[in-house]
Amino acid sequence: MKGVIALAKEKKEKKLQEQEEKTEGSSLEENQQPAGETQEACAESSFKEEDPLEACKKQIAQLEEQLARQKDQFLRTAAEYDNFRKRTEREKAAIYNDATAAAVSRILSVEDNLERALAQADCSVEDLRKGVQMVQTQMQESLSKLGVSEMGAPGEPFNPDLHNAVMHVEDESLEENVIVEVFQKGYRIGEKVIRHAMVKVAN
Repeated sequence: MKGVIALAKEKKEKKLQEQEEKTEGSSLEENQQPAGETQEACAESSFKEEDPLEACKKQIAQLEEQLARQKDQFLRTAAEYDNFRKRTEREKAAIYNDATAAAVSRILSVEDNLERALAQADCSVEDLRKGVQMVQTQMQESLSKLGVSEMGAPGEPFNPDLHNAVMHVEDESLEENVIVEVFQKGYRIGEKVIRHAMVKVAN
């Protein structure tokens, strides 16, 4: 009987010892865990402190690279525009010179005939008149070849886009708003007016 009681007591003491060991192990783990968490927290805190700085440096480097590309592109565009502007000016000047040369070449023969007429020492009034008529005909042919046409003739309807009315007359025998007399012919090339005709308008 005493042996059974001793055995039960021994089991109870062993069980209590195991519980104490388990409690001590749990306490030790609890005491160790905060240290580990503290290290992780410190490492994470350290990482967070360094990361924004590195990110800023990378962002600054990217912005500087982008700025350099934009500056290079701007300089290239400015140089191309300057070349285009100079080339356009040269082309415009060349076109103007070519057009002027073509027009002058058409009327140089008129100048030649006028010079020959003035070089004549002795000529009658009739010969002079015929010479002037020939030069005028030649001038009209030259203008026609250049595409220049006359505007303004008696009997034509008055058009303020083509004619410049400098006088007005009341005449019941004439239609309303018609040209009675032309003081100076007008000229145009295509639809572009070179000079408006100076006219007298009736009614």
